[in-house]
Amino acid sequence: MLSYRHAFHAGNHADVLKHVVLIQLLRYLGQKDTPYMYIDTHAGAGVYALDTGYAAKNVEYETGISRLWDRKDLPEPLAEYVKLIKGMNPSGKMCYYPGSPYCAEQIAREQDRLRLFELHPSDGKILEENFRKLEAHAAAQGQRTTVRGKRVMIQKSDGFLGLKSLLPPPSRRGLVLIDPPYENKDDYRRVKDTLNDALVRFATGTYAVWYPVLQRMESRQMPDKLKRLPSNGWLNVTLSVSAPTPDGFGLHSSGMFVLNPPWTLEPMLRELMPFLVKALARDEGATFTLESGMPTAVHTGTRRTGDKNSQV
Repeated sequence: MLSYRHAFHAGNHADVLKHVVLIQLLRYLGQKDTPYMYIDTHAGAGVYALDTGYAAKNVEYETGISRLWDRKDLPEPLAEYVKLIKGMNPSGKMCYYPGSPYCAEQIAREQDRLRLFELHPSDGKILEENFRKLEAHAAAQGQRTTVRGKRVMIQKSDGFLGLKSLLPPPSRRGLVLIDPPYENKDDYRRVKDTLNDALVRFATGTYAVWYPVLQRMESRQMPDKLKRLPSNGWLNVTLSVSAPTPDGFGLHSSGMFVLNPPWTLEPMLRELMPFLVKALARDEGATFTLESGMPTAVHTGTRRTGDKNSQV
């Protein structure tokens, strides 16, 4: 299905969780001089206007970035995230919100590589235009002008399929973000199948999956299915900004599931998530969960001693 447009949801609470985690994963990879490859299987448009168009209709950013914009007490990971977004809004007014590709480009170094897939024809075209503008801006500022080309490659194709040709990356270091729309329930199956294949090709890579926490069976079952994949460990964090509505409609909760996470991610989230819940809460149903462990297949019996769970 090609009807989904992320612009309707840009900057909401789910984006906050996704992009804070993404930035921390990329910062960790950037600690070594060896280059890494960032692969985005569902890149979207790259940048979204908040004051016009789709985002202005649902104003979902009011449940996310808008609640953090003027705060002076942000923990460092959130402060870095908000600073990145303010960097693309030099007027001080919140007009634009970055997608994952823009966040990754801002964090990536000269030697790192970005490979972006987007199947939606309109968003794929906008993504290319946004990166052309980014390159032109860099040139005007006397900065690097190698945004596109070898450093950043955009393919208007199915990222689930395209990922196979990129693994393992030449440097054997990389992060894959899988963030499909989940409009079609088949996306849940494809996420698992794609990761299963990717781990065979690139077992040491870091894989981050964003997913909605919904009432539908596929959504409820996906984390447990991902825990069974043959990785070196996993981390699952969810953020709920309100209790579910009686009719089950609306996105009140989402999660980030990370395979082969860096050791720094869990302690950072344990400190960050209570603050984020309070900052974004819409009612008393706001909460978070944080758990980590090894693939369930490596344990015997029913006791999962490798798991660590936290909830507020």
